[in-house]
Amino acid sequence: MFNPPHPASILREDIFPQLGMTVTQAAKQLGVSRVQLSRVLNEHSSISPDLALRLEQWLGNTTAETWLKMQLAFDLWHIKQNGIPKVKPLQQTSTMQNSNVL
Repeated sequence: MFNPPHPASILREDIFPQLGMTVTQAAKQLGVSRVQLSRVLNEHSSISPDLALRLEQWLGNTTAETWLKMQLAFDLWHIKQNGIPKVKPLQQTSTMQNSNVL
């Protein structure tokens, strides 16, 4: 799998320049703080479900699910590059085996 872009790079490199909009202007229209939006645009924070919904409403031509899928792909790729955490497999007890759990 390739290194997927942070979804904020689309905002920063494509959408904002096309709109001729500053971070401050966009933050005001989105109803978030300039600092919060700046942290996302500089890839120090992830696009949250709340921000994804705001982007969906604001832009009108994307969905919250699209923004969140891009964020998930970015996050998973980076975690896998750093090594998948070592976790012991589940060891079922007799109580668990006799129930409908899992």
